[in-house]
Amino acid sequence: MNLLIINCGSSSAKIEVINSQNGKRLAFMNIERILEHPSILFDDNEKINLKSKGHIDVLNEAFPIFINKIKHINILAVGHRVVHGGTHFDEATLINEEVEKIIDDLSDLAPLHNPINLKGIQIAKKYFKEIPHVAVFDTAFHNTLPRRAKTYALPHSISQKYHIQRYGFHGTSHEYVAKEAAQYLSSDIEDLRIITCHLGNGCSIAAIEYGRSVETSMGMTPLEGLVMGTRSGDIDAGILTYLQQKEGLSLKELDKLLNKESGLKGLSEGSSDMRDIIARASEGDDACRLAIQVFAHRLRKYIGAYSAVMGGVDVIVFTGGIGENSPMIRHRCTQRLDYLGAIINEDKNHDVALSINQPIAEFSWNHSKVKLLAIKTDEQLSIARQTATLVNNHKEINPIPAIPVAISARHIHLSQETLEKLFGKGYELTEKKPLSQPNQFAANETVKVIGPKNTFETVRILGPVRSKDQLEISRTDEFFLGIDAPIRESGKTENTPGCILEGPMGKVEMKEGVICAWRHIHMTPKDAEIFGVEDRDIVDVKINSEERSLTFGNVLIRVSPKYKLEMHIDTDEGNAAEIQRGATGVLLSTDSEARLSRRKLK
Repeated sequence: MNLLIINCGSSSAKIEVINSQNGKRLAFMNIERILEHPSILFDDNEKINLKSKGHIDVLNEAFPIFINKIKHINILAVGHRVVHGGTHFDEATLINEEVEKIIDDLSDLAPLHNPINLKGIQIAKKYFKEIPHVAVFDTAFHNTLPRRAKTYALPHSISQKYHIQRYGFHGTSHEYVAKEAAQYLSSDIEDLRIITCHLGNGCSIAAIEYGRSVETSMGMTPLEGLVMGTRSGDIDAGILTYLQQKEGLSLKELDKLLNKESGLKGLSEGSSDMRDIIARASEGDDACRLAIQVFAHRLRKYIGAYSAVMGGVDVIVFTGGIGENSPMIRHRCTQRLDYLGAIINEDKNHDVALSINQPIAEFSWNHSKVKLLAIKTDEQLSIARQTATLVNNHKEINPIPAIPVAISARHIHLSQETLEKLFGKGYELTEKKPLSQPNQFAANETVKVIGPKNTFETVRILGPVRSKDQLEISRTDEFFLGIDAPIRESGKTENTPGCILEGPMGKVEMKEGVICAWRHIHMTPKDAEIFGVEDRDIVDVKINSEERSLTFGNVLIRVSPKYKLEMHIDTDEGNAAEIQRGATGVLLSTDSEARLSRRKLK
């Protein structure tokens, strides 16, 4: 399907016609410097300088020109980037009057973007009246943030009342370049720790641990985090009350100061465009030099912090207008990261020239442990895929087998070596009862698990033995033991905490392997074909229980001929959802890159 994709930013607009199936660009119109000196560049290299300024006038002038150029193309839907979905939207949504109102209501959370996104929607609907319009939200990718990352240290009652939390933004960009990085390195994204730096007029950084966003710099609004074009980024909240007292600023004036007069514009005393700032800095402008230094310092600080959050990093990606095109910024932000194992190759960095035909460039040395990449982001393609999904699959997934739901209590898998240290040389597990998964069993044997704070006297061992030790516990268990266990796919135990195990014949220090298991579904290849999913897809599942029904997001698909169809959640999740024995689930959607996911048309 040929789709018109509209990405209205605070200072630019990218408008493209994309074939959602093959990603081919059929036409594009890029509008730059909308607020200052707007110009349009078309795919045929024609460039037009516009007389009007501001989003409404510029778009109304540009759309008729573009429509004349694409009149031979049959466009079936329009996809719009929308920055903030709040708690209302966590997936692509068909736009109607109610959706427009909610987007408008959320403008307080994204004052530089949601109003502009809405203007783009309303103007486009004037010119494309007979086809569906779809909103794709920046905040969706960061739904996987753990509570520790998205929670602010405010009174819980206030946070709940006003939905105050870190939402994160630039999600389509962070997700896209992370997957491109994994593909470039011939690696599975679930095996990588990636830091993605989206640097443009708006800037954000994300920590993507094994395919999931676990930290991001923007917060409840796009104001938090890095230094941006006109936004301050991180700031001591006490400065606001201080300025109110000293300058007598109103809340509206403070909002304008932080969102429209700060950042690079405020530091450089004039320009929010990094290209202009670098040019002036090279001519000796001290304010612009300081702006560059503060910008790079803040980003380098975040890179170090996010590496610590993930226990290391494998890839650092630069994207966005600045990240893709500024060797100086990439140099300043990576030149002192040798301690992480990230070693910049200055010649390669200087020679980076990204294009459609060469969207990725590596600028680290071959011996660099951490790879440094510049990647041309493609938010439009990501938006196109999600838009096509919604339009093509307007019904919930076709009738398929119900998915049995099992609640996994705490348990441990042991290697033969550890088993023998705990129970004696040559010891073999004895079966207490078989498990639902073929050839697996709960053993008669148990071990004592000793944490920094408390001890579990009897933790069941599951058989058969495995190649490495792994203790799977719930969130309640980790607090009881005093262990900070990450959510991980089974087998992914690198950089996880350990504990002490005690058996009849002695103790063993398990150096790593304590995890909270990522909720997942076991299925055979035949099951996967029926459900239309592949191994390691991420899906949503609606679980029907006697008490109530809930939708679980971020569920990992695991496919093997050895498996039996079953969804596994931990005891905390089961108790919270009041799930009883015999509960089943229904697959709602998938986040597969190989196929377009299935969503319900709203």
